[in-house]
Amino acid sequence: MKKYGLMTGLLALSVMVSACGNNDNASGDNNGDAGDNNNNNAEVNNDVNEAVAVDEEDEDVEVTEVGSDDADVELSFWLFGATGYPELAEEYVEENPNVSINFQEIEMGDHHNNLFTALSAGSGAPDLAAIEVSEIDGYKSAEDRFVNLYDLGAEEIEDDYLDWVWENGKNVDGDFLFGLPTDIGPTVMFYRADVFEEAGLPSEPEEVEELVSTWDDYREVAQTILDETGKPMADNPETVFNAKRDQAPEAYFNEEDELILEDSPYVRDSFLETSEMIENGYVENFGMWTPEWGAGMADGDFATLLAPAWMQGVIKGNAPDATDWRVAAMPEGGGNWGGSYVAIPEQSEHAEEAYEFLTWLLSPEQQLRAFENMGLFPSTPEVYDMPEFNDFTDDYFGGQNTAQVFADSALEVNHVHKGPQYGDVNSEILAGLDNVYDGFDAEEEWQDILDRVGQRINR
Repeated sequence: MKKYGLMTGLLALSVMVSACGNNDNASGDNNGDAGDNNNNNAEVNNDVNEAVAVDEEDEDVEVTEVGSDDADVELSFWLFGATGYPELAEEYVEENPNVSINFQEIEMGDHHNNLFTALSAGSGAPDLAAIEVSEIDGYKSAEDRFVNLYDLGAEEIEDDYLDWVWENGKNVDGDFLFGLPTDIGPTVMFYRADVFEEAGLPSEPEEVEELVSTWDDYREVAQTILDETGKPMADNPETVFNAKRDQAPEAYFNEEDELILEDSPYVRDSFLETSEMIENGYVENFGMWTPEWGAGMADGDFATLLAPAWMQGVIKGNAPDATDWRVAAMPEGGGNWGGSYVAIPEQSEHAEEAYEFLTWLLSPEQQLRAFENMGLFPSTPEVYDMPEFNDFTDDYFGGQNTAQVFADSALEVNHVHKGPQYGDVNSEILAGLDNVYDGFDAEEEWQDILDRVGQRINR
């Protein structure tokens, strides 16, 4: 493998776009939330003004070439973040020496912007492209820019994947498959055993799951911990709201991408119940990804962190010397936060070869290896029954088989349609929760959220 810090072949474009859902603001807002990158929420328009090739060093881009320079087929693969896929691909190219693969890994927001730009231009797209789960609906108005994986035989492997994950990768009619699922983010309750013990409560995972099996239980325990230790139950409003929202059978839009916030009780109830916990002092407001948030993990400044499987790496990174973090099931069942798909843009000249590699890379066997190597949680339930998975333990979490807790959560999730403007709505709700934390009335803030959302998605 050869690694370089060089970005090549990306296009910078000035494009005219027509947004879905009557949103004619092509630029969108990006406040750092994974679901709020709305450059991807626009419908691709063929009226491209200019395409400019970019060839410059960028330390944030990692390019890895796997395979021989003399290979007959060179595949390009755009990814975000660290996946470990180049290392897995070494085995594939050994078995398929006619194929080489050029991987580009970059920060998620830039990755999606670059992909959207290349699709808009009609040139410059890779053979394979990862798309984060909260972004994928933003591309579904542009079916003609992707290969329908059903045309390549994807129905033959559908049963290998969790039903709800597969469903997220299809169009609403169910006859077009945009991508194969990679990892997922089943949600659990990470908790500090020492804080529970300080409050005089049971602290072993089985005991905590029984103690906190419902949201009523969660609030009762929160009050006990606050009374006995002075510490909040949760780190911030976003994680609590996300946990409750992702248990609901619907979110912000129906499958016709019509806003349903005023008619559906689930999101409103999640917002108001989270607000009540804020008002009762059960929820602190450590901003996610801030130094204070990380320090809180290390110091045990809050009792629980309601989060997806991938958060285990974040906790370990921020609190490497902590010995009291444990994992239990989420009250009233799991949800999903995160994960991605890999699509094949229509521009690819090697769609069949790309698909063959993709089905190998995302098979149960390779997903197990990605889990072992990089902690990517599998979207293929066959892995959950493999001996390596069942025997897995994590010393950091007290020797628990954390993988099984995550798997049990994954099996409880149902498909929920998000819609291309999901990130816009989510941003306004999170801003509203911040306002509640600052003392605003929750009921009045909910009405303000409805107004702001209406203005934002219709502008």
